[in-house]
Amino acid sequence: MNQRRSKLQVVADVLRVIEMEQGRRVKPTHILYKANLSHKLLKEHLNTLLQKGYINVEIEGNHTYYKITPEGQKFMQELRKIEKLSQAFGLPI
Repeated sequence: MNQRRSKLQVVADVLRVIEMEQGRRVKPTHILYKANLSHKLLKEHLNTLLQKGYINVEIEGNHTYYKITPEGQKFMQELRKIEKLSQAFGLPI
């Protein structure tokens, strides 16, 4: 059975894609494909992450790039702890 991802899972997927680049910038289309999102949902989640200070946007010419911030990295560290706890008890997030 297909289950929809929670908002937290989608946000985590977006941050994981950006985080995987290890300090490099990521184009939005790369995030879109790797996080399996529609353009509309991608824009919504990127705006939320920007407002929270978890990512930064860099515009260079006609290109837009995203990069995870130290706050975003801290969020991902805490989320991993929660995921481990959740898995230990067999409860999905």
